[in-house]
Amino acid sequence: MSDTPAAPGAVIVISSHVVRGAVGNRAAVFALEMLGHRVWALPTVVLPWHPGHGRSTRVTMPDEDFRSIIDDLVAAPWIGEVRAVLSGYLGSPEQAAAVAGLVKALRRRDPALFYACDPILGDAGGLYVPVEIAGAIRDLLLPLATLATPNRFELSWLAGASLETNAAILDAAVDLGPSRVLVTSAIPMMSGGTGNLYLSGRHALLAEHRLIDNPPNGTGDLLSAVFLARLLEGLPEERALQMATASVYEIIARSRKRDSDELTLEQDASSLATPMAMVQMRRLMHPSQARKK
Repeated sequence: MSDTPAAPGAVIVISSHVVRGAVGNRAAVFALEMLGHRVWALPTVVLPWHPGHGRSTRVTMPDEDFRSIIDDLVAAPWIGEVRAVLSGYLGSPEQAAAVAGLVKALRRRDPALFYACDPILGDAGGLYVPVEIAGAIRDLLLPLATLATPNRFELSWLAGASLETNAAILDAAVDLGPSRVLVTSAIPMMSGGTGNLYLSGRHALLAEHRLIDNPPNGTGDLLSAVFLARLLEGLPEERALQMATASVYEIIARSRKRDSDELTLEQDASSLATPMAMVQMRRLMHPSQARKK
């Protein structure tokens, strides 16, 4: 049986917006809408393209304006439509505080509101947001999250520990706070693979697929959105993880086959709806079991 009953509603998605490409809100909104969810999209920063493509203009939503928009949303006559919030890349610590205020206000109306926090802090190369933003996400947003979706570096930074085994990742996920944690770039058990490691009160699961070199940007944004969409549908956690992982893997593979420098979402909508890629699912020892020994 599913943890999350299906119901109609909208998802507020709060992240970066690029003019060209499929990262941040461009990836998340497309995925959620293709899977049948209404989306309210709020940009935190606007850029012409992902910074990995080269230097470009960056416009950060002014803190006062950002908070005013959040206040407008809370007071909107349609706010009762909102069933979930997904936050990603933030442009300032004050934006984190405003998102926290939004989640708290929505939960006063609906205690079952689902909040997914993608703590976009950095990758193996280090933090790519100021430490003040990383700290605000850690201190203000993660304690409110139903689901957190860090990559392994981000979880390591948040835990203040090196995570060289999946057992260490699971222990760090338990201590992170949210009842559900999905960690990308986990330790693969199959040669030449990579994995998404998921922990909840019921499951410790590893979804593995073949590692594809030099994937386009936006895969983390996409995975967070697709996994959230599948949970909101009411799918069991294991099935939701398998389908979300398969969708993202399939889109990465097809984008690379086209030699595209961006995810080719517009050509791969079928991979969101009905992914065909093979994903190896493994059940791992849950930390609660390991700690009993």
